[in-house]
Amino acid sequence: MSKPHVAVLMGGWSAERKVSLASGTACADALEGLGYRITRIDVGRDIGERLAAVRPDVVLNVTHGRPGEDGTLAGLLEVMKIPYTHSGVLASALAMDKAMAKRMLAQAGVAVPGGVRVHRREAAREHLIPRPYVVKPNAEGSSIGVFIVTAEHEHPPQELNSADWALDETVLVEPFIAGRELTCAVMGDRALAVIEIVQDNRFYDYEAKYAPGGSRHLIPAPLKPNIYSEVQRLSLAAHQALGCKGVSRADFRYDDTPGGTGALVCLEVNTQPGMTGTSLVPDMAAHEGISFAELVEWMVLDASLDR
Repeated sequence: MSKPHVAVLMGGWSAERKVSLASGTACADALEGLGYRITRIDVGRDIGERLAAVRPDVVLNVTHGRPGEDGTLAGLLEVMKIPYTHSGVLASALAMDKAMAKRMLAQAGVAVPGGVRVHRREAAREHLIPRPYVVKPNAEGSSIGVFIVTAEHEHPPQELNSADWALDETVLVEPFIAGRELTCAVMGDRALAVIEIVQDNRFYDYEAKYAPGGSRHLIPAPLKPNIYSEVQRLSLAAHQALGCKGVSRADFRYDDTPGGTGALVCLEVNTQPGMTGTSLVPDMAAHEGISFAELVEWMVLDASLDR
């Protein structure tokens, strides 16, 4: 049987464009190495016309942020009847809207941070919750636009008032959760290995995620067996609660600090996790004996409509 013609969608116009291009290039290279016919497409406003001209059998969606991760692109592919990877319209939209995702996860028994959802300028006027707390755009990824406000900060982040602000107008103001940074991916109906992320920065920011040496991935995460398995269980529960398909990745904080709460809290679910040389999901898959090329091919073979 001949292998399908795969259009690898990457780039786009979100704040995560650069990362998406790196992810897409890595995936396209891997598929070409397996003998697939590949068309690389940097997503623009003319994406519908370009797909109609290319006529791929399958789309590997490796865009991050809008429009690839919020369900918009999935909707277009449904209309065009082109099978695609990752989550469908509803799950993508839910996961991208962090406030809505938190509601769904809480109903499924997955602990999430408290806090409020407000306009960015309201978050800049006064401390809305006790410090320390975190301010982050409601619909962005890669830790872009995230601020940690401590007792040392007399005022909220004034960058939120900037006329040049190009991110989501709505932000989440959430309590800062001390402890360890954990993450776990789901591949179909299977939770992969758990990673603990260790970095010198205050938190796992954009540079720590993507710069070589920006962070260390401890895999398997050095956790007690019951905590390790609970991260996997909650990752799968979160994946299913949002209706995700293909590969997703859930991020957690585990407060095992002296005198801490011991809480294991899900920060968010990523429906289009990074696939770069420093990304987490390829590391998890490798730990399970799945090569990068095998992981990418599995995504392609898993592609469908009505996701």
